[in-house]
Amino acid sequence: MENKNLTTTNKEETSIISKEEFVPFVFQQKKVSREYIKTDIPTKVFALGGLEEIGKNTYCIEYGDEIIIIDAGVKFPDDSLLGINAVIPDYSYLKENESKIKALFITHGHEDHIGGIHYLVKQVKIPVIYAPELAAALIRDRLKEHKLTNETIVKEYVADDVWNTKNIRVSYAALNHSIPDAFGILVETPNGNIFSTGDYKFDWSPLGHFVELSKLASMGDKGIELLMADSTNAEVEGYTVGERGIIENIDKLFLKAKGRIFITTFASNVHRIQQIVELANKYNKKVVILGRSIDRIIKIIRQMGHLKINDKMFVKPNDIDKYLLNEIMIISTGSQGEPMAALSRIANNRHQSISIIPGDTIIFSSSPIPGNRADVETLINRLTKIGANVIESSANNKIHTSGHASQEEQKLLFTLLRPHYFMPMHGEYRMLKKHVETAESVNLQKGHGFVLANGDQLELLQGKATQGKRIDADPIYVDGKDMTAHASNIIRERETLSKDGLIAVVVSIDSKTNKLLCPPRIISRGSFYVKESGNIIAESIYIVSEAINEVLESDRPTFGAMKKAIKQSLSPYIFRTKRRNPLIIPVIINKK
Repeated sequence: MENKNLTTTNKEETSIISKEEFVPFVFQQKKVSREYIKTDIPTKVFALGGLEEIGKNTYCIEYGDEIIIIDAGVKFPDDSLLGINAVIPDYSYLKENESKIKALFITHGHEDHIGGIHYLVKQVKIPVIYAPELAAALIRDRLKEHKLTNETIVKEYVADDVWNTKNIRVSYAALNHSIPDAFGILVETPNGNIFSTGDYKFDWSPLGHFVELSKLASMGDKGIELLMADSTNAEVEGYTVGERGIIENIDKLFLKAKGRIFITTFASNVHRIQQIVELANKYNKKVVILGRSIDRIIKIIRQMGHLKINDKMFVKPNDIDKYLLNEIMIISTGSQGEPMAALSRIANNRHQSISIIPGDTIIFSSSPIPGNRADVETLINRLTKIGANVIESSANNKIHTSGHASQEEQKLLFTLLRPHYFMPMHGEYRMLKKHVETAESVNLQKGHGFVLANGDQLELLQGKATQGKRIDADPIYVDGKDMTAHASNIIRERETLSKDGLIAVVVSIDSKTNKLLCPPRIISRGSFYVKESGNIIAESIYIVSEAINEVLESDRPTFGAMKKAIKQSLSPYIFRTKRRNPLIIPVIINKK
């Protein structure tokens, strides 16, 4: 009986507990007290490059009569930009406001952040460039190459440096990336603090310096009005793999390789190149460098003391036959299947001193940039066909990792900085949009994320952010040394030639009598096959003759009017019959 009563009592106690409301513990971050200096002048933030694209990162912050620039990158052309060397921002706004520019600040030394500097200083007076040690060395080397050393001053900064003007204060925080000396930049203005990450990730066992987490948290405590953050991996879940694990995996491949080792990676991935050369030293292998960009990087990091390797370790390509196969490691450009890169020329048996020997191991410590996958696969097939053992990065064999933060690292950044507003940068539109969604899942208030395009201005004023007036920020295509907008027209003509060909129309006239001397001649190249198109040629001759005679009989029969008449009359006919829009080139020959 006693046992039964005890059982009843326990049931009653359980019932009472279940009826009580359970309130879980909820941690809330400390609210940031944001302070502003009283002003009616907005702080303007805008990008000339880097939004809705990967590359040509160039960001500007303007307050009153002061402008600072963060990064000045270049974008490399894709297959659609035929014959173009590079794509840079339109610097017109900076040229018009040249007197306001106080300094250019560089976050790190990758080409999409410093590759536009020599184009910029040719057009705009930049008083001083502040850059981390390695980036500063790369910038000086590029300015020297283009004979621009005297056009600006390059100064180095370290993590604890501070720079001031009357209204702006700049400081730095060390971050991780795939290159040494990567920093985020804090810009303090009367309308609040702005933090730009540059390219970053969080690597807890880095090959270079550690992230200054405590400094980031301190910046967050002081209040970040606007965060501008790298969006490259905004669609990638989880964490980015650390660089040290990648090198350990490459080390294992060195042990397995029986003959020569070829390794290709991004020339800009300085940490990786450093470690690869040190692995070669560890296994007593001679190093052969193929490719100007990698050779340039290695020379600079050796001069700076980042790579303490004896000169005797490096051999020239012509001396490769003096050593046993297992004593050679070759670092080569060509990780993206570029036709003129060293590895592609080797695969096509067009390299002057090196060819593939069956048994060679070729390591691709890289991943194809979007749009390059087909070229990379073609290269790998060729290398495999001629006997090479090709190794790519995969889920089971990680020999490459990104230098950019994935979603969980982006969340950590928001937790540390707690920004009032957010402007994602460095990414395609879908990446920028996804980055805002990630920010809102952490602590960003809905509606405080701005997905902008190049040229859109964001204005900060006393705790409020609004979108302001647009400025010109169209891409400028560099064709050789030409940096004018004329290259855009040239690109369109090249596209037309590649798709629809051209038709040359040769017309002979006598300007004294205003008469055609003979029937026009029609020359087709890449548009249609002339020998099988007699009817089209005959009709084209008739159409052009009619158009020319009409102009010759007019009051003002100018050469310009004749060329216009030829294009306007012939183009619709060719499109109707051949469904093509060829480039039509009128040639007027005048009898003297």
